[in-house]
Amino acid sequence: MSNTKDTGANEGKNQEHSNKEKLKPTEEEDYGYYFYPDRDTRSKVDEDKSFLSKKWEKFMRSGYSGDSGDQLKCESNVIWCKENDSQVKLMLAALKSKGCEINLGRHISCEPCRERCNGGYDPNSNQIVVCQNNTRKKDVCCSVLAHELTHAYDNCRAKVDFTDIEHVACTEIRASNFTHCSIGTSMMNGEASPWNYKEAHQLCVKNKALHSVLLVRNVSMDEAAAVVDKVFDKCYADLEPVGRIPRKYTRDAYLSFVEGRTHGYFDKDS
Repeated sequence: MSNTKDTGANEGKNQEHSNKEKLKPTEEEDYGYYFYPDRDTRSKVDEDKSFLSKKWEKFMRSGYSGDSGDQLKCESNVIWCKENDSQVKLMLAALKSKGCEINLGRHISCEPCRERCNGGYDPNSNQIVVCQNNTRKKDVCCSVLAHELTHAYDNCRAKVDFTDIEHVACTEIRASNFTHCSIGTSMMNGEASPWNYKEAHQLCVKNKALHSVLLVRNVSMDEAAAVVDKVFDKCYADLEPVGRIPRKYTRDAYLSFVEGRTHGYFDKDS
C-alpha cells in the first residue's frame, strides 16, 4: 500500500512537471489564465520595479481595495467547507485514497480574479483557485471547491492532459454533473419541466461544460460543442468517486459521503 501511494505521488509530480512544460499562455491561447491575474505569465509590466515598490503596491491594493478582507473571508469559507460540506469531504478523502492528499495551504489558494469566474484548477501548480472577490458565500465556495476538486481528482486518477481539449471537455462534464445542475436550476433556465428531467439535466451539464471549455480555450462555439458531444456519453456516465448524480436540497451528497466509507475512501479513524 505504501509503495503504491509513493508511486502515485511520484507520477503526480511527473505529470505536474509535464503540464508546466506544456501550459504556457500565449496571445493565441491563454488556457484560461486571463481570469487569474496573479498567474498570467504574460503580464511582465512590473518586472523592472524594485522589490520595495512591489511590496508597497501590494500593501496599497490590499489595504484599500478590500482584498485583505476578501481573502480572510474566503479562507474561512474554505475551512468551513472542508469540515462541513459532505461533497467536499468526499472529494478530499477520495484524493487522499489515490495518493494525492490535498493540503489546504499548498493546494488551495484564495486570489482575486477577473469577472465571470468563481474559481479554477491550475494544473501547472496543481492548485485550486477560489476567486475571493467573486465567491463570498459559503455555499458558493463549497460548490466551487467540489467542482475544482473533481478536476484535481481526474488529474490524479487519469493524468489529464490539459492541452488536449477532449480531456478538458471530459473533466468539465464530470464536474458540472456533480455540482452545477439540478432540476431547479434547469427549470429556472427554461431547460426543464417535471416531465423531462433526465434530458434536461444532460442539457444543463452540456451547456455548463461548453461554457467552461469556451472560457479556457480559444475555439469557436461549434468546435467546443462538437468536442463536448463527442465525449459526453462516456464522461457523463463516469460517476467516480461520487457514485451518483447529486440533487440539490436532497440527502444525495450526504449519502455519497457515507457510501464513500464502504469504497475505502476514508481512513478507519476519520
